Amino acid sequence: MDSVERTAVGTGSLGRLAVVGSGAVGLYYGGCLARWGAEVHFLMRRDYAHAVERGIAVESALGNFEIRPAHCHREAGTIGACDLVIVAAKATANRDLPPQVAPLLGPGTAILTLQNGLGNEEWLASHFGAPRVMGGTCFVCLNRVGPARVAHYDHGLVVLGEFAGAATGRARALAEAFRRAGVPCEVTDDLALTRWKKLVWNVPFNGLAISEGGATVEDVLGDPALLARARALMGEVIASAGALGHAIQAGFAEEMVARSRTMGPYRPSSLLDYEAGRDVEVEAIWGEALRRGRGAGVAMPELERLYGKLKELCRGPKVAG
Repeated sequence: MDSVERTAVGTGSLGRLAVVGSGAVGLYYGGCLARWGAEVHFLMRRDYAHAVERGIAVESALGNFEIRPAHCHREAGTIGACDLVIVAAKATANRDLPPQVAPLLGPGTAILTLQNGLGNEEWLASHFGAPRVMGGTCFVCLNRVGPARVAHYDHGLVVLGEFAGAATGRARALAEAFRRAGVPCEVTDDLALTRWKKLVWNVPFNGLAISEGGATVEDVLGDPALLARARALMGEVIASAGALGHAIQAGFAEEMVARSRTMGPYRPSSLLDYEAGRDVEVEAIWGEALRRGRGAGVAMPELERLYGKLKELCRGPKVAG
């Protein structure tokens, strides 16, 4: 851990950053840090030519901005070693990460995953070592609306922490950098708890959006039957978290419902992936939550029903065995 602590991240400066996964999350948070003045390199495929010519554009309720010119790369090898690697790729692409991340690592490089669901920190730790790995959850309404263009509609909070233990100096320094870049950011000593709290929203709203034929957040909140299902799903997630030692405070589900009312007719990212024929993070979000909850002895009939429907509808990877 000490060698990782003594990076630029650990001493209060971000140094060189790489963003792996330049979709909505990577473009927005990487863009915010770049606008603030950090040296951010974006690894991208489909948007590369557009971004080189026209830069990266963020349309935000907090103010539009562009990163132009942007440091854009097709291959990780042209970026080289960085102080921090932000992984914002979909969890369905984890199998492709090793050759993308490995060229970015120096002796003290830290890795921050902003991916959805459960198991991403464990996966990165198994390939690159636990001391490097941090995790973060993003409570934010974002969509990629064009080549190297992202729309930010609401919210934006990042909660980050260490995979291996309580928050360290590098986590607090990174959180401060996010805040200076205009991104609300908090630090947690219990990253697993934070992951489960994010699932309290993701499981019902992303899942019902797909299973109910394109339901927006506004649709779910406005339909008594769908809202009842959403609350039941939230309750199952909270019960599972508690059984696994991650107690979520009373009233959290209703807090999520209240915060969702400002989102309007927001179409969650999983719905956009499904409609575009892209892989949906079925296993990382719904499957892993179900398996871990049932393993802790929690009955999860609503999640089991939703997970089964999503497996039928989505073309995400199957679980071996």
